[in-house]
Amino acid sequence: MSTAGVPKRTSLPLLKKESGEHATETLSADLAVFLSDPSLRSALADGSLDLASYSSTINSELATLERECIALHRQAAPDIRILREEMDVCDSILAGLQEMLLGFQADLSGLSGDIRQLQEQSQSLAVQVDNRRDAEEGLRLFLERIVVPPNLAECICRGEVDELFLECVKDLEEKYAYVQLTEGFISSSGIPPSQTAAGKEMIEHLSKLRLKAVERTRTYFLNVLKQLRRPKTHIRMIQTHALLKYEYLVDFLLVSSPTIHNEIRDVYVESMSKTLHTLFRTYHKQLLTLDMRLATRVDLIAVEEGALRDAFSTKVNMRKRGDAFVLGDRAKVLDGTSLPPINAHLASMNGEKYSYEMIFRSIISHLIDAATNEYIFARQFFKEYGQNDCWEAIFGKTLSLVLEQLENYLFNCHDAIAILLMIKLTHSFKRTVKARRIEKVMEPFLDRVANLFWPRLKMVMDAHLRSIRGANAKKVGGGDIHPHLVSRRYAEFTCSILLILNRGRKNATGGSAGDRLVNDLDVMLEEMVLLLKRLADVHATNIKRNVFMINNLDQITTIFKERRVSGKELNRFSELLVQQRELFVEEELLQTFSKMIAFVQQTEAHMSRISAPRSARGVAAPADVVNPEVVESLVHEFASNWKAGIEQINRNVLSYFSNFRNGMEILKQVLTQLLLYYTRFQDVIRKVWRGKPPSFCKDLVSTSVILAEIKKHALAI
Repeated sequence: MSTAGVPKRTSLPLLKKESGEHATETLSADLAVFLSDPSLRSALADGSLDLASYSSTINSELATLERECIALHRQAAPDIRILREEMDVCDSILAGLQEMLLGFQADLSGLSGDIRQLQEQSQSLAVQVDNRRDAEEGLRLFLERIVVPPNLAECICRGEVDELFLECVKDLEEKYAYVQLTEGFISSSGIPPSQTAAGKEMIEHLSKLRLKAVERTRTYFLNVLKQLRRPKTHIRMIQTHALLKYEYLVDFLLVSSPTIHNEIRDVYVESMSKTLHTLFRTYHKQLLTLDMRLATRVDLIAVEEGALRDAFSTKVNMRKRGDAFVLGDRAKVLDGTSLPPINAHLASMNGEKYSYEMIFRSIISHLIDAATNEYIFARQFFKEYGQNDCWEAIFGKTLSLVLEQLENYLFNCHDAIAILLMIKLTHSFKRTVKARRIEKVMEPFLDRVANLFWPRLKMVMDAHLRSIRGANAKKVGGGDIHPHLVSRRYAEFTCSILLILNRGRKNATGGSAGDRLVNDLDVMLEEMVLLLKRLADVHATNIKRNVFMINNLDQITTIFKERRVSGKELNRFSELLVQQRELFVEEELLQTFSKMIAFVQQTEAHMSRISAPRSARGVAAPADVVNPEVVESLVHEFASNWKAGIEQINRNVLSYFSNFRNGMEILKQVLTQLLLYYTRFQDVIRKVWRGKPPSFCKDLVSTSVILAEIKKHALAI
């Protein structure tokens, strides 16, 4: 059969034959597969496909394929038989293995039961072991907390009170506290320790042992506290190494026996109170032997001259002129920690003496150190932090003693500088106690100290002021033109007070005690000026009064400048000094050149009051203004006496003024004024004789000659 026009069979998919009720559906699916081939679909579309021919071709191909398969099967038949035999052998082997595995499975099912049983037994044993361990641990802890070891009982009953004893007491307290528990920690049996048989038995033994520890602790502390009363005892060392080291024992007494604790506290308070009272009383007594006593009742600014003389002499004792008025090195007492407290024994051995402010500083420094130590110790040792702690009881007597000693000393104290320095020290100590955080206990005491100082200082200042007001030449001595002792004392005293007040002074509030002291100084200044005038009035001549005032005012201003004290006091005395110098210059020139000075002053006044007479040609007539003969005599007199007059002025100035620098200034001022007067004298002559100078003008001394002579004297001095 021809196959032309028939598509290749390789591209034709095979159609499956199905039977049954789904044949129609299967045929439709096969047709869909058949039509999915593009070549077949195109052949059907154009009508070129012969289905009968195509079907026969397919059938022949199927037959051919069938024959080929049968031939291939025949060729492989021996191999297939051998494979079948091997499969039978394997099947028998697998059946044996199955029987063996079933046997193993039966055996393993028995073992798994045993394993489960062993696991259950192991878990039970683990629980039992854990329970026994917990019971053992609980019993061990219970026994450790309740049983008293022999060495602990031996140490508490017979051992020394030391670190081991302290540890034993701590262990005892822990055991006693554990036995007392009724709730909280529960033993392993579920019973509180206080309800167990062992707890009930041991509580009696622990209580007895506890009482023994209380007894031994009491004995130890009483023996230690006895040492505090012994002389020359190092209190701080005992507190550190014998008391604070065993502060737990105090807490133990507070819990176990409050009565014994109060006894120990009372004994300590009493012992320390007596010890501190004795120490500060003895220390103050020793320091009083070192007191200089710089000022007495008669050491006033305007002191009577008789008080400065020795009992068997009419001369003034110069040692009594020095004094309690000079500050000197006494201000070093305010230099913070640079000065250590006085060692009374060494100072006594070396024969040293101190002003009372140094003694006061040493006492208060030691007092604050002791107060700080006790304030910290009492709170650490007795655990007292309230208002009624033992510090007040310890220091009450000592503070009262210090106040009493200070009040007794101030009753006879006339040293205003010492009092003011102690006031400054008190303010410094207030800052110290505040820095140490003990101001609650020490600041009221320091306020009471300050309240003792200010009234006494006011009394001393009033005494000085009364001495100045009541002073006169008869009481303090007069008649001498040189600087008086009163002015030196006043200047030194005022400088000392101002230096102390200004030391470290900040903006003070108005109306303070320091401001009232400054007001007293202002009153004293005016009274001092009046006193100098009263003493100057003793002198018969004006020039001596001027010299006396200049010498004293110069002495006061010089001391102020040497002490580097400035202010209204220095300004006031400087102004007075300038005024007195001007008066002295006029008085001194009048001693030698009075006629010329009087002529110049009168003529200048006359010429200023009237217009100058003029002649018909407008020229002044000399005879109408001055007397030519008088002028001529003044010219000749000055020409012949001016050098001698300058010499006399030089001698007078050198003899009047003890301060060389002051004398030099005054001499220059006098000679300068002389030159000025003579220049004015020449100006009067030139104004009167404007046209033709008179013949006596040739005798006028040139001002350059006078100036050269003045310089010569200045260089010679």
